[in-house]
Amino acid sequence: METLSENRCFGGVQGVYKHASDATDCDMTFGLFLPEEAQDGPVPVLWYLSGLTCTHENAMVKAGAQGWAAEQGIALVFPDTSPRGEGVADDDAYDLGQGAGFYVNATQTPWALHFRMWDYVADELPTLLARDFPIDADRQSITGHSMGGHGALTLAMGLPGQYRSVSAFAPICNPSAVDWGRKQLAAYLGEDQDAWAPHDATLMMREKGLDIPLLTDTGTADQFVEMLRPEALAEATAARRVPATLRLQPGYDHSYFFVSTFMEDHVTFHAEALYA
Repeated sequence: METLSENRCFGGVQGVYKHASDATDCDMTFGLFLPEEAQDGPVPVLWYLSGLTCTHENAMVKAGAQGWAAEQGIALVFPDTSPRGEGVADDDAYDLGQGAGFYVNATQTPWALHFRMWDYVADELPTLLARDFPIDADRQSITGHSMGGHGALTLAMGLPGQYRSVSAFAPICNPSAVDWGRKQLAAYLGEDQDAWAPHDATLMMREKGLDIPLLTDTGTADQFVEMLRPEALAEATAARRVPATLRLQPGYDHSYFFVSTFMEDHVTFHAEALYA
């Protein structure tokens, strides 16, 4: 574990760290905010998964999450969105390759060697954090934005019992039905759409539902709303009769101005579950 930076932040510490990852077979960088309470023992943790083109840094510096997490005594983890580095497969398009891991374990060439973001977020990084930092592995929740919202939803439904609550800002809700999904799932997982289903929140909701609290926010002025398909997730949630709060926010777009506006709501939502 290499410490890249540590800064005092709302009474706690915002750190950036790098480590060699077995899951992705390359070095990975992540941000970790530890509140002041972490000096006295393990604290609950909220995962934040970022969207297309982002690194660990975007939400860490623009989402305004640390102040609200400090009030609740919650740690924040900001993983990267994909493997990176020399020898890691990439694509000229912004929505495939480095910066666009989609939180799946790729099975197709040339992506399979490094693009194993599901294993990284679900298993390797949580284990490392619980080992090296004062993190309570029994109290985890997850959120994310856009592609990261997709990842948060699918991880929460795919790993029952791992998280106490899940939320998302403008998530890609039905990727197998839109270009922000069909292209990437085919590239990473192949043309067999049965392999896509465990990475489509709407299909997962229709099949198995969800037994933890769920909150989503999407702006009515989101320039990508046709790609997000919040109505598909809402219909699936209603069909399964899953208790959830799925909100449309008038006039908000897809930006971090939107994310930061509703961050307090999301952190408070997760704190209720983490301290229940």
